[in-house]
Amino acid sequence: FVCQKLYNTFPTLMKRIPGPHHTIFKNWEKLKCFVREIIAKHKEEWNPSETRDFIDSYLKEMAKVDADPSFHEENLLFSTLDLFFAGTETTSTTIRWALLYMATNPEIQKRVQVEIDTVIGQSRQPALGDRDNMPYTNAVIHEVQRISNIVPLNVPRMATRDKTLAGYQLPKGTVLVPNLTSVLFDKNEWETPHTFNPKHFLEDGRFKKRETFLPFSAGKRGCLGEQLARTELFLFFTILLQKFTFQAPKGVKLSLEFRMGATLSPKPYQICALSR
Repeated sequence: FVCQKLYNTFPTLMKRIPGPHHTIFKNWEKLKCFVREIIAKHKEEWNPSETRDFIDSYLKEMAKVDADPSFHEENLLFSTLDLFFAGTETTSTTIRWALLYMATNPEIQKRVQVEIDTVIGQSRQPALGDRDNMPYTNAVIHEVQRISNIVPLNVPRMATRDKTLAGYQLPKGTVLVPNLTSVLFDKNEWETPHTFNPKHFLEDGRFKKRETFLPFSAGKRGCLGEQLARTELFLFFTILLQKFTFQAPKGVKLSLEFRMGATLSPKPYQICALSR
């Protein structure tokens, strides 16, 4: 994570300095080669009348006579990588935090399971349509996202024109790094900012939206996969809690310590999943 920020700020310098970030660069090149092969296979098999996935849809746009010049193969490569990487790392890390918080807060886990049993039961799998009837579960998922804070500084943005922000002059081309942590842990906005507390998102037993809940950032450059991520988190989390109870192994004390990487993730831990 730190290397990423330094590289974005001093790319030429970081290429010359030895360190573990070079391993990241090598792995990134391997991932790019992997996706290029997938794109090449799609081009060979491409049928304009049969759109199978995102790559096919993009190829279809590229093939149009009046296609926007931004639709080209290099953009396809990086757009696919964005979806591939951002759509797996962030969701899986959030689920790892969620299971850790359930194991360290058994009373909260039990209350989630009671709601699951009441609304869904054990005879069918959870569906997205159940979310509106499950305010407590929804609040727990939101609180996991808030307190786990997996992308503390978002990703860098660049000013496309001269702008004044909060009295500061920002010339065109200025790189901005939004500090999401300052919002997600603002003591003026959250009753107990450093404590896992689903009540942050509840009011009179109903789910409460909070304007300062910004794990996906905000505005035109907010996370493109926000709706997909929200859907995945609800379904994955609810299915897991429907079938299992999570707790620490005997004699093990779970830690909420984190490590820096592509995301802020929990340190590796062992956990027991007991069938319900």
